[in-house]
Amino acid sequence: MGMLRVRMLEDMRLKGFSEVTQRCYVGCVQRFCDYCAVSPVKIGEREIRDYLLHLEKDKAYSAASRSNYVAALKFFFRVTLGRPEVVARIPHPRQASKLPEILTRDEMDRLLSCITSMKARTASMVAYGAGLRIAEVCALKPGDIDSARGLIHVRTGKGSKSRDVMLSARLLEALREYWRVLRPQGDWLFPSSQTPRRRIDPRTVRDALIRATDAAGIKKRVTPHTLRHSFATHLLEAGTDLRIIQVLLGHSSVESTVRYTRVAGEHLKTVQSPLDRLGPDSGSRSS
Repeated sequence: MGMLRVRMLEDMRLKGFSEVTQRCYVGCVQRFCDYCAVSPVKIGEREIRDYLLHLEKDKAYSAASRSNYVAALKFFFRVTLGRPEVVARIPHPRQASKLPEILTRDEMDRLLSCITSMKARTASMVAYGAGLRIAEVCALKPGDIDSARGLIHVRTGKGSKSRDVMLSARLLEALREYWRVLRPQGDWLFPSSQTPRRRIDPRTVRDALIRATDAAGIKKRVTPHTLRHSFATHLLEAGTDLRIIQVLLGHSSVESTVRYTRVAGEHLKTVQSPLDRLGPDSGSRSS
């Protein structure tokens, strides 16, 4: 891609895309260009459709993976190349609605205790204890921890939106112990071990979670986002209002938060069926 790669990265930075999204989109477009083997300025809608069908039929990519390619190509052609007409009629793959994987409180306790790295364990505690996305955790700075007010300032949320989230007493205690023992250097709360001036890579936390999942004997697939899902579900099961959870998660629409009502088993148990409100003799008539 050459200069187009540089321009695309600049465009995404100007749009405020996260580093994770930037890597994903550039990788998708690079593989597309390698497949076509011609200059992107000569590519039309037909080539894009053929490539997406190739991903589905030949590569057997999931709808979620193909959706990433569609989003990346739409951005590349609309913004970087200024050719929106090429991707105007390219549809996003329809994705099946999946319930998020949720850990029980016992599983969460076992998982955290099995993370051997103090830095990865504390970062995971922030993700679960405050409901942060892993990119938000990695982007935290020491000054974002407001112990006086019991808040964490999230300044690099999705869509460049800032918000304040809870800082529990237990999480504050863990952060203070982490700071006392490791004394992180540089600007970041969780700096990279290899390059302290850079923040920790989300993959470092993900890999630590994978190892801890095996050590804890948990059979579920656990990712950093599982911690966020579990945070929301456990709050809902504890009776927290859905609107408050929406604000804590940084969801623009409550529709994104409603999905947790489908997995909050303990919360559903507290709802009384209208049948139970009927008189004791209801339905007892003999035939």
